[in-house]
Amino acid sequence: MRARPSRTVSMLVTSVILTGLLVPGAAAEPMGDEPAAGPEAVAPAVVELAEIPAEPPVQPSRPAARELFGADCDTTIEGSQVTANCHNAYPGTDLLRLHVECDRWWDVDGDGAAVPVGPAGRVELTGRCWKEVRSAWITHQRA
Repeated sequence: MRARPSRTVSMLVTSVILTGLLVPGAAAEPMGDEPAAGPEAVAPAVVELAEIPAEPPVQPSRPAARELFGADCDTTIEGSQVTANCHNAYPGTDLLRLHVECDRWWDVDGDGAAVPVGPAGRVELTGRCWKEVRSAWITHQRA
């Protein structure tokens, strides 16, 4: 059975390692106000207040936001019947299609015809399977 080091020992070892990493940086700094000798010495930065602009620079214009599109649809599945109630709250016309995937392999899946829904328009789309419905979804297309 291995002995596990205590938390105190782990913290002590970690602090020793971190101190060892910090000490060389502290030793490299010059003492007092005298500048460091050698090519690494850098003059302190001086900022002239007259050079600071009174106003922030002009930001480039943002690209135009994409136009919102797509009717909001609520789809309900009850047994073998699918109903989708859709409302288009946007200014563009939306072409909606109801797609129904049936659960049984022999049951034919259905893809409905495109139905246009104008601005502020509502529509109800229906579809069905012979037996159970596996999934149903709506696709959107710009008119």
